[in-house]
Amino acid sequence: MTDYIDKRSASVPSVTRADVFDAALTLFAERGYHGTSLKQVAERLSIRTPSLYNHMESKSSLLREIVLGTLDRVVADFDRVIAEVDDPVERLRAATEVYALHHATHPREALVVNQDSSSLDEPERTSAQQIRRDHERAFRQIIIDGEEAGVFVVETPKLASFAIREMCVSIARWFHEGGELTAEEVARQYSEYALSMVGAKRASGARRSRARKPAAAR
Repeated sequence: MTDYIDKRSASVPSVTRADVFDAALTLFAERGYHGTSLKQVAERLSIRTPSLYNHMESKSSLLREIVLGTLDRVVADFDRVIAEVDDPVERLRAATEVYALHHATHPREALVVNQDSSSLDEPERTSAQQIRRDHERAFRQIIIDGEEAGVFVVETPKLASFAIREMCVSIARWFHEGGELTAEEVARQYSEYALSMVGAKRASGARRSRARKPAAAR
């Protein structure tokens, strides 16, 4: 005799909002926002597409949460580390280090922000653009301050700021845990590259130990 199985009582994957967010984040990073469908997100979680709406508003709401949440954390980390030092050399070092570390430890978020921010709906797209512009200006101001203090020698602060930040952004595309260098080691070395790019003079003699690890990015 064959036992009857009530399909309504069959095991159903237990999915949380965090699971949906994580699956979407991975797929957006791998395939791009427009290259990812909600059906693909659901398939990754082994659930039906309509079930996703128990945990989200829409596909665009997932992108909004990823981009704006990431930008808020980047700015908060930047503000925190530069508030701890006044010297332009140490400020640029700290700002570069924490920015590089973020891209090493949160590569999926970094990739989505840099490739898909323009796909945000309004007014979030304009908000994201403004946050990124403000961050760039604050980063550039550190270089300007160092130039005025006579500790940086740089022809175009705006270009130097762009070069340093883009250098850090690239980390998300190649870094992986378990490689020759840790995320902290990469971040520290990138901060030294940034100082070299602006011709930093360590007049204060305040060079941190190579063994010191930067504060972890959130």
